[in-house]
Amino acid sequence: MNWNKCKVKPKKDFKLSKINTHPGIKREDEAELKAKLLENIGAIAKLQNKLFAENRRSLLIILQGMDGAGKDGTIKHIMSGVNPQGVWIYSFKHPSAVELEHDYLWRHAQKLPEHGQITIFNRSHYENVLISKVHPEIVLSERLPGIDSIDKIDKDFWKMRYRQINYFEKSNVQNGIHILKFFLHLSKQEQRKRFLVRIENKEKHWKFSSNDITEREFWPDYQHAYEQALKHTSTKIAPWYIIPADDKLYAHFLIGKIVLEKLKKMNPSFPPTDKKEEELMKLAKVKLEKENAH
Repeated sequence: MNWNKCKVKPKKDFKLSKINTHPGIKREDEAELKAKLLENIGAIAKLQNKLFAENRRSLLIILQGMDGAGKDGTIKHIMSGVNPQGVWIYSFKHPSAVELEHDYLWRHAQKLPEHGQITIFNRSHYENVLISKVHPEIVLSERLPGIDSIDKIDKDFWKMRYRQINYFEKSNVQNGIHILKFFLHLSKQEQRKRFLVRIENKEKHWKFSSNDITEREFWPDYQHAYEQALKHTSTKIAPWYIIPADDKLYAHFLIGKIVLEKLKKMNPSFPPTDKKEEELMKLAKVKLEKENAH
């Protein structure tokens, strides 16, 4: 699959039900795919090292998807070779009392990457137009001016929120934070299989919550919420990619490939050394070599 075909076109209507969740990879191609994934992971690590040393720009990777879509596994595989000093991972749960005293983007702004870093949001500010849209009563806890009933959380409200997210991301990009956004597109049948594995395997019980089954009942509502969010917030500077997630290996490969291509385009480099520093380094080398001679 051409990874560019996964990119969501801004403002264009689409149906997730019409987009494949499985790439149809043949079993005999898996070995080649694994080899390419490892090669790409190594290349990502080298570029991340340069990004960290350059210390001028950063990369924000956003992962969204239904429960069981493979967000944790993606992070584990794609970032397996990078320098831990340069990568931060945050998962956003229900906002705390302190966070609810601020606007909904405040807590996410606190975790944006510093210069030279790659930061991954495992769920993100998009929860505020996803779960909050499926369960609009969540919005009431934000105590917004003029929003004192669910009836007032209408289409115009969501359009305003999409615009706010776009402005937020545009400002960050203009200040050196590059953004990639991935929606792991999982089928309901594959989610069922993965939930059963979690239930049957004691080592995976910690990953399962009875609330997962409750939210599964809202599957059509979540699919519609994702369609609208991706449509209205996929931009040229911060695009969304729809990743077929039923095959974990292929999802890891595809996301890794896109991250690698982004870093290549950013083309980070080691900071140059001025002439004065070069002379001091030469003197230091001579001094150190003399120490060894003694």
